[in-house]
Amino acid sequence: MRPDEFDAFLADSLVAYARGISEQGGATEEFARRKSEEDHARILPQGLGTPNHWLFVVESPTGERVGVLWLAELEQGGHRNCFIYDIEIDEAQRGHGYGRAAMLLAEEEARRRGLMRMALNVFGGNDVARNLYRSLGYVETSVQMAKNLD
Repeated sequence: MRPDEFDAFLADSLVAYARGISEQGGATEEFARRKSEEDHARILPQGLGTPNHWLFVVESPTGERVGVLWLAELEQGGHRNCFIYDIEIDEAQRGHGYGRAAMLLAEEEARRRGLMRMALNVFGGNDVARNLYRSLGYVETSVQMAKNLD
């Protein structure tokens, strides 16, 4: 990702993450917005210059921007893992294999950096993404559940 692309990425990422927290996590919109802002500020404090974070623009074979991929090296469970913070394919471009290609790129990038485990979080209602991850060999390691009592 180029520096001139970062502000648009951050604005989109803030909104998308807040939407997931609100719609899938059951939080109020205000809480979700605030949490999204706080999490992004904590996790990516130096923007593109944040150490051990890599942001990519996903492009079609013709060079058209079709999405983004955000990876980071994290220490988890005594291992250095490649953590996928975000993979977002533009809605109009979904279903063309770009998500799968980006996930495979993430694996290549992790191996290149000596990281031998991939990890990510996904909202429970995102069945398309969850099915993609499963098809690539990802397994669930933790599940949170909730029930609204109206």
